[in-house]
Amino acid sequence: MLTAADVMTKDVITVKRETTIRELAELFAEHRISSAPVVDDGGKLIGIVTETDLIEQDKSLHIPTVISLFDWVIYLESGKKFEKELKKMTGQTVGDIYREEVETVTPSTPISVVADIMSSKKIHAIPVLDGEMLVGIIARIDLIRTMIKQA
Repeated sequence: MLTAADVMTKDVITVKRETTIRELAELFAEHRISSAPVVDDGGKLIGIVTETDLIEQDKSLHIPTVISLFDWVIYLESGKKFEKELKKMTGQTVGDIYREEVETVTPSTPISVVADIMSSKKIHAIPVLDGEMLVGIIARIDLIRTMIKQA
């Protein structure tokens, strides 16, 4: 049975919170990747940033719907969601747009489990951690290459 260690990319391109949006876009284009783990100064995984996070900077801003009743203003949607969306759209660094919630696997995780996670969570890449150490990343293309080799 194949595991994450068998198919992961070991030479992982990572970014930090301070990486600019332009530098991130250049990394994605130059290395033809769609996701990059975000690490702190000690190399610990703190999040992930994707092409989707980058592209969201160009989307239209959705203003929350409100009702004005006498002197009250009632938001029909979350003001926090609006603030988060605005911060992401005006972000200048990876720290402004990355996601802290990251699905991860270990080197011994079976490939079938990796595929299940990617499919059910609709994600394109999963960092591989050995303890707290980032040791690799598995992208959808890595699973496709494995299918080709096995055929």
